[in-house]
Amino acid sequence: MATVTKVIEVSSASKKGVEDAVQGGLKKVAKSVKNIKGAWVNDIKVICNDDGSITEWRVNMRVSFVVS
Repeated sequence: MATVTKVIEVSSASKKGVEDAVQGGLKKVAKSVKNIKGAWVNDIKVICNDDGSITEWRVNMRVSFVVS
């Protein structure tokens, strides 16, 4: 039997950094999706104050998982 993989797009944010945003997004997805195999971060954005200091990191990623 062939293996089928599905891909969904997810946005996630963190005040700590990119890695925390990715991990937070994956943990949230894992609550409803099983068999996660990987993710591609395809966009990174920062929100900053008037002085240029970063207040929030945002990522858009594609998460792949095997459909059983």
